[in-house]
Amino acid sequence: MKYQRGLTVSAQIKSSGLGQFYKSLLWLMLLLLLATLGFFAWQSFYPVQAAGQWSYQVVHRDVPKAAALVVLDGGELMVSQELRDRRGSIVRIQADGKREDVVSGLSKPDGIVSARGGWVFSQEEGDTAVNFLLRGDVTQLFQGSNVQGLWNEGDHLYAIEDRHDNGRLFRYTWSDKSLVVLRDNLDEAESIIRCTDGRMLYTEKAKGVVRQLTEDGTDPVVYEHLNKPTFLMCDQRGLWISEDSTHRARLLLIDKAGNQKTILSFLKAPQSIVVSGRDTYLLAEGGRNRVLELTPPFERVSQNQQR
Repeated sequence: MKYQRGLTVSAQIKSSGLGQFYKSLLWLMLLLLLATLGFFAWQSFYPVQAAGQWSYQVVHRDVPKAAALVVLDGGELMVSQELRDRRGSIVRIQADGKREDVVSGLSKPDGIVSARGGWVFSQEEGDTAVNFLLRGDVTQLFQGSNVQGLWNEGDHLYAIEDRHDNGRLFRYTWSDKSLVVLRDNLDEAESIIRCTDGRMLYTEKAKGVVRQLTEDGTDPVVYEHLNKPTFLMCDQRGLWISEDSTHRARLLLIDKAGNQKTILSFLKAPQSIVVSGRDTYLLAEGGRNRVLELTPPFERVSQNQQR
């Protein structure tokens, strides 16, 4: 009888100890969950940081999945809203802030470029056409798959596909409507541009590199160790690169000497950057559904002096 009571007490002690262990484990898991949620919330809501004397302001809010930007005459702005399943659109934001749909019913419209008095736009969802918008009429130019970046110069239109390991770079000729595949087997290529020094550059986001398009087909890497590089833009300051990351993304500037600087940090999925026409820059921050205006140091000084 005493032996049985001893076993019962021992079992109770073991059961109590095991229960305490599971209780402690549960609290630990809860704390880890809260810490994880807190970390992601911090990354999502931590404000964008500008380097040095650079500054920024939000100029347009509630622009769902803002992606491509084109500055129009009179202070107007064309913006693609990169929503899926034919919910995307291209909107015109007037100088007074009023908005109107230019084209609707699109699937992830991601690239816009001016051409021949109109606009060429792409859709980055499945097998969709690259289209030409002219005076309200939309014409299909050629078929692609997940086409994103566009560049137009003279008689040629370049388009690049954002596909894993099998993306293509196209060159479309306006005069005879011919289409040539210049490159294939690209890994999430998202942007192609011509720089002021004559080089044509494109990104491979998955590899974290920027390549130079060359006639011999070698396409050397000119910048590497980047975090999901997406849109590119060249101007007198150098090469601008936005990082398509949902957390702690950056807007980078590589100057003419090859020095890399972080101009904005803690961005959320930034997309295209363009010159505003008023000595500032506009940046689409798709992860926060807004458009930012970036002011360089000299412009801030000038504005302060005017006051």
